[in-house]
Amino acid sequence: MNPHALPSPHLAAIDRFADARILCIGDVMLDRFVYGQVERISPEAPIPVVRYEREDMMLGGAGNVLRNLVSLGASASFIAVIGGDEAGSAILRLTGEQPRCSPYLVVDRTRRSTEKTRYIAQGQQMFRADKEEPAPLSVSVEKQLCQMMEQEIPACDLVLLSDYAKGVLSDSVLAAIMKMAATHGKPVIADPKSRDFTRYKGAFLLTPNLRELSVAAGKNLSGEAEIAQAARDQMKRGGIAAMIVTLGAAGMLVVPGSGDTTYIPAQKRDVFDVSGAGDTVIATLAAALSTGQTVEDAAYLANIAAGIVVGRAGTATVYRTDLKTAVHTQDVTTGAAKIYPQDLAAEQVESWRHDGLTVGFTNGCFDIVHPGHLALLTDAKARCDRLIVAINADASVKRLKGESRPVNGEMERAMLLAELRAVDMVVIFREDTPQEILARLKPDVLMKGGDYTLDQVVGRDLVEAYGGRVVILPLREGYSTTATIAKIQGSAGDKYRMNTIKHNK
Repeated sequence: MNPHALPSPHLAAIDRFADARILCIGDVMLDRFVYGQVERISPEAPIPVVRYEREDMMLGGAGNVLRNLVSLGASASFIAVIGGDEAGSAILRLTGEQPRCSPYLVVDRTRRSTEKTRYIAQGQQMFRADKEEPAPLSVSVEKQLCQMMEQEIPACDLVLLSDYAKGVLSDSVLAAIMKMAATHGKPVIADPKSRDFTRYKGAFLLTPNLRELSVAAGKNLSGEAEIAQAARDQMKRGGIAAMIVTLGAAGMLVVPGSGDTTYIPAQKRDVFDVSGAGDTVIATLAAALSTGQTVEDAAYLANIAAGIVVGRAGTATVYRTDLKTAVHTQDVTTGAAKIYPQDLAAEQVESWRHDGLTVGFTNGCFDIVHPGHLALLTDAKARCDRLIVAINADASVKRLKGESRPVNGEMERAMLLAELRAVDMVVIFREDTPQEILARLKPDVLMKGGDYTLDQVVGRDLVEAYGGRVVILPLREGYSTTATIAKIQGSAGDKYRMNTIKHNK
């Protein structure tokens, strides 16, 4: 039997994220990151002087929830309000760049777009400056939001509310959302910022952190039993079906409407930046719940996703490949850290190139790694500073090799290759050829084994057009995956025949 025919249920659930359609409504922001170096203290005051180097912009607040939804593979409709200012224009542009996203942004020229600027030096956030005016919405803006919701709620699987208390999710807008969602039978999940959880009356799931639940309960909470009881009190008051209380470095507590609570400890990670971890949690929950996962299983995946994102700088996102790798390994080993989603792979390649390193690339199915593969990869690494190995996803292998393949699943293959010293990065591509991933990564050297000629190498024209090289590597004779499988099958048949002879005797 093909061992990949029985995949982990969590891995299969992550693959189904591509079927999810989420409606995200909330307070969008513009996150600016100003990077520089600190080399002296100001003579004007005892503060560091940051020498400006560069600046990045990305979507924050509900926009960061959106970024996580699409990076996880879900499709999303996005409803928010922006000001008629420079920051609003930037938000509009960045939202339009998100894949699988249908943005519906109301421009309110009387409001100021929320903007947060973080100053970072030597890898640490020095300080943050905020521009915001969380004023109530006008009646006309609320009416436009409701019209958009009437259009989008019937078509979605789940409604996600990202409430940052900046004014978009007013009492009247919230009431309209809950009524429409109930009418169409759509579950609502919310990351609450109000001390009054009854504003989300009828929600399927709330995800407060411990401080927010303590404020709603009117006392400082500690201990699993006390936290669970406070959550159930709030659920009863607000007609809320379930609650997940995030506990920061301690993990999270899942409190269902009935039955036992479930404590999920945090994944052990080196924490670099906790910005946006809550956005990652609720986006992962939304994707998992909308594809049929239980609250407990969705929380398990969300907890792993949070552990990944706090190890990255800024309001980072988690990709499906990240999540599948972490689920597969249950920890980020040295090998697993080499497996990159395509977007992060492109960023890493740019970093290598900036450091003057030569980037090499080879690709294949690598279904059963044999000595021929090891020789090829060692030879490839000798011709570059950093070696990328791109492997076909399972569906691609099946199309190319037949229904009985792959023998090993894509994550098993990626993990094995990532543990090899010669390999610096593994990426998984879902197309039948590596043409698209080559166009994204633009390696300096494209390498294939000696069973190919130059004319047969996919991507040769592309690589040579931007100045790269294509190299055919010597082939170690006598090794192939097909031959290895045939040998294994032959050995199994011989063993069966010998056992039959002995039994007949």
